[in-house]
Amino acid sequence: MAGESIRVTRSVVLPVSEIEFRTSRSSGPGGQHAQKTETRVEAVFHVEGSRALTDVQKRRVVARTGPVLRAIAQDERSQIRNKALATERLVRQLQDALKVPRRRRPTKPSKAAVERQRETKQRRSQTKRLRRPPD
Repeated sequence: MAGESIRVTRSVVLPVSEIEFRTSRSSGPGGQHAQKTETRVEAVFHVEGSRALTDVQKRRVVARTGPVLRAIAQDERSQIRNKALATERLVRQLQDALKVPRRRRPTKPSKAAVERQRETKQRRSQTKRLRRPPD
């Protein structure tokens, strides 16, 4: 596991060593297997202590999600599979937090669209005017 890393975005590669994994017994049904084995996995990533993120990226992630990202998996009976699921969820959270929203480019309707809208409005107005009782 040492030396492994996960590509989060094109510019961010997260070493697995920066993710803290905790295991515990999974809740729910499962009989003796679930009561004896620690299959639930919690993946914890401390944003401010990371060397994989720049200061700007750290500020963005902390502003959106807080200083600690946490993902829990207890879906499977296998600890290894739950560890993979928790890691995937953590990476997804990090990707979402790092995403830079696109700037809105202000637009205005074309002259033809404005003209069509005006004609439709005049037609509608005429229809309603004809429905009125005579004065």
